[in-house]
Amino acid sequence: MNTKKTSFQTVLDSLLDTGKDFPRRYLQYFSDIGPLELKTLLDVWSRVKPDRKLSLLKGLKASADNDTLVNYDDFARAILHDPDASVRVQAIRLLDECEDTHLIPAFIELLKNDPNAGVRAQAAAALGLFVDLGELEEIAEEAYGEVHAALLESAQGADEAKVRRNALEALGWSSNPNVVALIESAFEGSIDWKVSALTAMGRSADDRWEDRVLRSLLDDNVKIRKAAVQSAGMLALKSARLPLLRMLESEEDGDVMTAVIWSLSQIGGEDVQTYLETLLDQAEDEDLIEFLEDALDNLAFTEDLERFDLLAFNPDDLEALDDIDEDDEEDEGEK
Repeated sequence: MNTKKTSFQTVLDSLLDTGKDFPRRYLQYFSDIGPLELKTLLDVWSRVKPDRKLSLLKGLKASADNDTLVNYDDFARAILHDPDASVRVQAIRLLDECEDTHLIPAFIELLKNDPNAGVRAQAAAALGLFVDLGELEEIAEEAYGEVHAALLESAQGADEAKVRRNALEALGWSSNPNVVALIESAFEGSIDWKVSALTAMGRSADDRWEDRVLRSLLDDNVKIRKAAVQSAGMLALKSARLPLLRMLESEEDGDVMTAVIWSLSQIGGEDVQTYLETLLDQAEDEDLIEFLEDALDNLAFTEDLERFDLLAFNPDDLEALDDIDEDDEEDEGEK
C-alpha cells in the first residue's frame, strides 16, 4: 500500500506543516502502515498540532467508511493512549469495526479508568461489537464474559449518564435476561435514556419490544422518533410498514425521513418498492439519489432473504415425512 512515488517522510513533513492543508491523497499512506513507518510517525506525533491530529483522524475515519479496502487499525491502536482525550476518542472510533479480541482489555481499561467521560463513553460503544460477536459465538466465551461484565457494571454504575447509556446500547445485542430490566427502566426515563433504550431494543432481535417501538414512532420528539424508526427496521417489524409508509408523506425532519427510507428497505413487503422508486423519480439531489439507490439494493437483498427463508430446508419436516412413510408401511403390512 505504501510503495508510492511520494516518500513517507514527505507525508510526515506535510502533516507537520500547519501552513497548508494536509492532502487527502496522503491518507492512504496510513493504511496497512508498516512497523518502520509507524515508528517514524510516532516519533514525530507529539509535534503534530492537536487540531491537525483530529483533522487527520476524521479524514481517516471518512476514508474507512467509504472504502472497505483501507485499514488504519495499526495506527489507531498505537494512539489509543494519546495524552489528548479527543485523539483517544477518534482512535477508538477508527477501530469500531475491528474484531480483534486483543482490543478487549484496552477498551475495558479505557471504559473503567480513563479520566475523560467522552473516552469512557466511546469505549463502551466500541465494546458493543464484541457483545454481538459473543452472542454469535464468534469469540471465546471467557472474552465475551469479560466484555459483558464490564458493560453491565458500567450501565448499572454511577458514571456519567452518557457512559451508562452507551453501555446499555452496547448490551442491546445481549440475550442476558438482566439486560431486559435495564432496557425497560431506561425506556421510562428522560428523552436521552428513552433513545438509548430504543437503540438497545433494535439490536435485541426480540419481538417483546414491538409495542413500545410502534408507539414511539408517533412521539413528538425527533430523537425518539428517529430511534424508533431505526429500531423498527433492525427488528424488521412488519407491523411498522404501514406507519413508516405514512411517515414518508408526513415526516418533516430530514434525518428521520432518511431513517424511514432505510428501515423500510430492511422490512420490505407490499408497496415499499413502489414508494421508494417514486421518491427516486422525484429526487434531484445527488446524495439523496445515491441513498435511495442503496436503499433499493438493500430492499432487494431483504426480499431475497425472505424468499430464501421460505424455501429453507427444515430437517424436522423430513423427519415428519419419514414418520408418515413408516405409518403407511405399517398400514400396508396390516392389510
